[in-house]
Amino acid sequence: MRPMFEELASHETPMGTISLRRRIEPSRQIDVYEVKLGDEYLMSSLFTVAEIELARLGLAELTGDALDVVVGGLGLGYTARTALEDPRVSAMLVVDALGEVIDWHEQGLLPDAAGLTTDPRTRLVHGDFFAMAASEDGFDPDTPGRRFDAILLDVDHSPRHVLHPNHAPFYTAQGLSRLARHLTPGGVFALWSDDPPDDEFLAVLDEVFTTSAAHEVSFANFITGGESANTVYVAR
Repeated sequence: MRPMFEELASHETPMGTISLRRRIEPSRQIDVYEVKLGDEYLMSSLFTVAEIELARLGLAELTGDALDVVVGGLGLGYTARTALEDPRVSAMLVVDALGEVIDWHEQGLLPDAAGLTTDPRTRLVHGDFFAMAASEDGFDPDTPGRRFDAILLDVDHSPRHVLHPNHAPFYTAQGLSRLARHLTPGGVFALWSDDPPDDEFLAVLDEVFTTSAAHEVSFANFITGGESANTVYVAR
């Protein structure tokens, strides 16, 4: 019999202790995978609608085939796996600052990890997304200056609630302008946020991109008995 709770992995990192846990949700009798950084919950497999919609909404803005995609933040893999469901995606780099998270997937500690790690279109890159975004070389260590059709980001809780102070400059007009250099003409930047749509951040996006929108993604929350929502920003 599977235990009700088990810690699958735990590692000390420069940002604190990161751990991967599996538990059985008693009300649904399903396995739930959770990631914690210190005492803070980063992600859970219990509610993944918005992580999935991050890929769908971002890629829906693009036309054409042979799309090159960057996913910032591997996490539990939902955004990356959803991107691979789009047959137009020909190559995808997934950037994560924590090598431990990449190891979890490569070791098969997460469900459906093999579908991501064995797909020939996928490369998992251990690196600091925010430093790469600010650099001239960009996200592909093997091809400096490479541009992408879509950059999908899910790392911080929101533009105002960041995991590390070093991330904050990214969400300014200057930081987003540096990111935009790594997009092809007409390319898309999409961002997950745990907060409601932020008009001030939309104004910053409008300084850099031709179009921008905030999509509220609602989902049933059986814990509260109502609905919850995340936000997906899409800028082109």
